[in-house]
Amino acid sequence: MSTKNPRRAAFDILLRIEKEKSFADILIDHELSKEIIKGADRGLLTELVYGVLRRQGTLDHIIGQFSSQRPEKLELFVRLLLRLGVYQSFFLDRVPVSAAVNETVNLAKELAPRAAGFINAILRSADRGRDAISYPDRAQHPVDYLAVRYSHPAWLAAQWCEQLGLEDAEALAAAMAEPPPFTVRVNTLRSSRQELLERLAAEGVSCSPTVWSPDGIRLNQSGAITRLPSFRDGLFTVQDESSQLAPLFLGAKKGERVLDACAAPGGKSTQIAQLMGDSGEIFACDVNHKKLRMIKETCERLGIGSVRTFTMDATSSSNAIKDTSFHRILVDAPCSGLGVIRRNPEGKWWKSPVDLALLAATQLRILENLCDYLEPNGTLLYATCSTSRQENEEVIDAFLRRHPEFAVDDLRPLFPSFEPLFSERGFFRSWPHRDGMDGFFAARLKKQPRENP
Repeated sequence: MSTKNPRRAAFDILLRIEKEKSFADILIDHELSKEIIKGADRGLLTELVYGVLRRQGTLDHIIGQFSSQRPEKLELFVRLLLRLGVYQSFFLDRVPVSAAVNETVNLAKELAPRAAGFINAILRSADRGRDAISYPDRAQHPVDYLAVRYSHPAWLAAQWCEQLGLEDAEALAAAMAEPPPFTVRVNTLRSSRQELLERLAAEGVSCSPTVWSPDGIRLNQSGAITRLPSFRDGLFTVQDESSQLAPLFLGAKKGERVLDACAAPGGKSTQIAQLMGDSGEIFACDVNHKKLRMIKETCERLGIGSVRTFTMDATSSSNAIKDTSFHRILVDAPCSGLGVIRRNPEGKWWKSPVDLALLAATQLRILENLCDYLEPNGTLLYATCSTSRQENEEVIDAFLRRHPEFAVDDLRPLFPSFEPLFSERGFFRSWPHRDGMDGFFAARLKKQPRENP
């Protein structure tokens, strides 16, 4: 079987992302599943796609220092080829600059022959002039500096500065430009964390226990995890450490009825089942019925029987569970994903502040629709993987103003061992640069019983 050039494959994927707003992980998995790209080239393909997406703003800034045309004015083919070449030259130590330039120019001769000479000139000029590249002044223009130096939209850099201050915002911006950790959660119905650590080591996987999650394991090197016998045996599932903490804070107990309202792909539903000893009822709902298959498949692989799946629009009062009440409800709300942009870097270039306002309105609508399903004295956990206050604290405050029967259930006295992760209001807040996991938010609310007249 012939092999495919990983640089050409990376270009094709980046082109589809630009034109179709397709997701990088899906396109990469599809390409690798063909088994045409072999060996180390598989890793190179993944590195090129994610690297260019993560560093896109910085790459365009560098290109703009040596091009007479602004990067956004260049033809799409030319812009993508230059990004690929500059990324390899400036950010990939294992690729010699000469190889990065030559391979990119060869690709240009195939894809954009009229621009091959221009691309060659820009890449060689950038290499010669790398020490003279200028960036916005950090003190005078901090937002522009963070946006360009660490490759993030300026509006997002401004939001981080306002929330955290410049020093902390820069640390966050730097962390968000790096590859994320790869974390799994042990299936405690079939194994313990120590047993799984030993099993993974025996399978040749370099790994270590997570700091905060009692059931998390960070994989430092694994290859394709779906090929591991321990994965096929249902001993673990992929889930970031911050995401593993939300079900803990929900506090579900054996025999209870729990609603996971926005459940796909099912990580939290299956974890709740584990925490309940697979005893009770878990309603895993999602608006996309196709994604429910993923939940069912995961439950089968993990040996979980307490999860039932339902197609449901959480913003609508007309659905299949409208006559059911719950002891606990998890609302892992659809959000901007600003806390996970290092995992889905293409997404940060698609979003704007307008999107946050629209999402916040949807999140509030979901809370208002689902709150009546909760029994008196019941617990509701609202969670997002966003760093923005607009989608988190402000949504909670708006909900509480409209629903005085709910009150914040301060997480600090309930989970004292996690105290460093909680805000002054008792909310869960994780930050990649501080805590080594995705940016995540969770607020626990208690529904007060109605007073007798």
